[in-house]
Amino acid sequence: MDLSVIGRKSEPKVFEYDWKDAILYALGIGAQTDELAFVYENAPGGLRVFPSFGTLVLARHWDILDPLETEQIRIIHSGHSLRLHRPIPPSGKLATVAEVSNIYDKGRAAIIIIRIETRTEEGEPVFDNEAVLYYLGGGGFGGDRGPKSELLRPPEGADPDCRVAYLIPENQAALYRLNGDFNPLHIDSELAKTVGFDKPILHGLCTFGYATRALVHSACDGDVSRFKEFRTRFSAPVYPGETLTIEGWRSDGGRFIVQARTDRAAVLTNAYALVAE
Repeated sequence: MDLSVIGRKSEPKVFEYDWKDAILYALGIGAQTDELAFVYENAPGGLRVFPSFGTLVLARHWDILDPLETEQIRIIHSGHSLRLHRPIPPSGKLATVAEVSNIYDKGRAAIIIIRIETRTEEGEPVFDNEAVLYYLGGGGFGGDRGPKSELLRPPEGADPDCRVAYLIPENQAALYRLNGDFNPLHIDSELAKTVGFDKPILHGLCTFGYATRALVHSACDGDVSRFKEFRTRFSAPVYPGETLTIEGWRSDGGRFIVQARTDRAAVLTNAYALVAE
């Protein structure tokens, strides 16, 4: 493992998009026509953009890992956080810079942390991402194991303050990948089996997007300006065809403890969202 890449920053990249990209993303995380404000460019009051649209910049920065000579199929997205400084406009030209902020040794795997700042052309912050990548076979180099993360669990015996369930269509991963993440793990059945999955899995960031969509509607009353932050661990994959249930428990200061599950497993854990009151 070449630890000299820690601290490596990309050159600023332009993330330019228009209303069609915003709508394609909304459809990619399951939005329906009754969510008109997110899928219609002439919606009353203007087109809204789901906050998790900001995660799309990650796919444009995979080349920051080029010096490590990683194999994409061995990289599992194991956690992600997104912080919003302002609502994302329905079209625009933004500047993004990525940095490999750390690499930890977990024995059979390495944990690679990538942080991405995204700003307006004038330099005003819009959103920040932190991606946690689990690189199979990359550990065992004698490095730091990394800090322990905050343990977040739903309050025992308490009903959630919000709950939304979505059936994930069989073709959802095939649609979501058109947003720019073309990892074959999400489309190629034979390749998915070589790394231990029964069939192609949903992108972790698609699951992240479904959860964000649920929270926007249930915790923010559809007001994207209230959605400030979302952090989660990807604990298990989602398979297209499964039903995904997202639940949130209100805590102090607009914080929600979040969990998402299928009938098979909890898939988003150790998660919280921050919502403005």
